[in-house]
Amino acid sequence: MEPQPSPSSGTGPAASLRSLGATLLELVGTRAELAVVELRQEGERRKEELVLGVVAGLFLALGLQLAALFVVVFFWDTHRLAAIGGVTVLYLGIAAIAFIRLREKARASPPAFEATLREFAADRDLLRGRHE
Repeated sequence: MEPQPSPSSGTGPAASLRSLGATLLELVGTRAELAVVELRQEGERRKEELVLGVVAGLFLALGLQLAALFVVVFFWDTHRLAAIGGVTVLYLGIAAIAFIRLREKARASPPAFEATLREFAADRDLLRGRHE
């Protein structure tokens, strides 16, 4: 009678299943790490957009207040008009630059978790047998 290999020996279906399970766990772990990195990047991007939005809103409000004051002072003495007009243009310019920068950043930023979703799609295709 021939000795049979024990289930703990490294061959057979049980060992293959353990190896497959370990590989799947490594795959899920790698994908989870990628998702965490992308989540952090997305958080930083959103913080920067929020700061730019607040700056733009603040200077727009200041600019509008000064524009109103500009209209009131328009009928007063001559030098006040130039000073208030200059500050108003300055604040509105800052607001415009901040809004333009915010819009550019919003349009240029990639979708959230783009790399993670791409890797999951590649994994799915690989498991279905579609190799590129």
